[in-house]
Formats: sequence, C-alpha cells, structure tokens
Amino acid sequence: MKQLALDISTAPGPTLSRFFVGPNAALIDHLRHWVGDGQLQKARTPVPTYLWGEAGSGKSHLLKAVREALREQGAMVGWMDASTPFPPAFDERWVAVLMDDVDIYTPFQQARAFNWFVNATSPATGLPRWVLGAGQLPVADLKLREDLRTRLGWGHVYQLHLLDEPARRAVLRQEADARGVFLSDEVMDYMLRRFSRDLGSLMQLLDMLDGFALRSKRAITIPLLKTMLETE
Repeated sequence: MKQLALDISTAPGPTLSRFFVGPNAALIDHLRHWVGDGQLQKARTPVPTYLWGEAGSGKSHLLKAVREALREQGAMVGWMDASTPFPPAFDERWVAVLMDDVDIYTPFQQARAFNWFVNATSPATGLPRWVLGAGQLPVADLKLREDLRTRLGWGHVYQLHLLDEPARRAVLRQEADARGVFLSDEVMDYMLRRFSRDLGSLMQLLDMLDGFALRSKRAITIPLLKTMLETE
C-alpha cells in the first residue's frame, strides 16, 4: 500500500475517551485513575506502569492520550520514543515521564530512560513522578540493559489485546464519524479484506482516505480507494 503525503487532516487527537476499550477495560480504568482527577502529584505516590502488546494494539495512542490529558491540566511531562535520538535530561518540573517503543531503544536512549526512571521514582526534590512505558514485548523478553528492564517491571504491567473484527469495525465507524467521513459497509469490507488488519494501519488508511476525499471533494467509494492508492 502506498502512502500519500497529506497536508489536510481532520483527525482528532488521541484521547482516553476515544480509545475503544474492548478487552482492555482494566488498563483504561488504571490510566484514568492516574490522570482523570488532576491530582497526579498531590494525592498519592504513582506506581510505575508498563504496557505491552503487538503493533497496532493502541499503545502509542494511549501514551499520547495520557500526555495530552496531563498537558490539559497544565502539567509538564517528559516524552521519549524511538524517533527521539537524543532525549533531554530529566526536568524537575515534569510530573510524569512517558516512554514509548522501549523495546527498540538505542544504548543512548536506554541510558537516558534509566536516568529518567531513577529521577522520577526517587527525585532529588519533590514527590515521586509517574513512569509510563510501552513496548511490543513483555518485560521478561525485552533486550535492554538489565537495570532498565527490571525497573520497567517494578509496578503494574498490562498486556494490550488486539481487537476482534467486530470491534475493529466499530472503531473504524467511530473514527470515521469523528472525522465527518461516511464509510459504507462495502468500503469497510474492502478495507478489512484487502489491507493490514491491525488497528494502527487501518487508522493510517482512514487518515489517507479522509485527506484525499477532502481534496477531491468526492465521497469515499471503492473506485476512489483504488485511485488513491495508485497516486503517488
């Protein structure tokens, strides 16, 4: 499948409320517990949390949703993922550190992640900060420096489960509606039959459809979908 470089997007940002819970209710309740009341640093000592699951299970969506929820409360957070080659030093103003893609961190990223973890959980000043990490592998299988790997397993560990086909259809419908895009059952059947069925790839395809339909001012049909994918 070819990907278009789009300059138009109406996709809403990640939020916890827009995450389709499915079999992951306990995890979502846990995340809401820490970010939902705005009292992350005032009422209790946060427990490190690690999420793991296959590509497309929603890990990055959840970490970004947590980041935005905390920012909306006026909080500062540290963020690191595989595309952050030189993460900054730990900042005492952060209330949490969020680390995505930990399973593929470089040695430098691993060293920085360990430093963030230590400073967050045993800070020189102030109360402990929340650590939220995510990767594709369970803690025991992470090929990381041992001191970082073991710390990622210190607290709560949740596996994210992939959604079944009815749930994926529900998510596609929900996300299309949020963009103001109508997906017929025929188009949805075609998407699920012809393309990668993991949720991340389906969301990427929906973003492409959204932008292409806006620029062409045409309804989304199977012929349009085929034309879009043939366009560089």
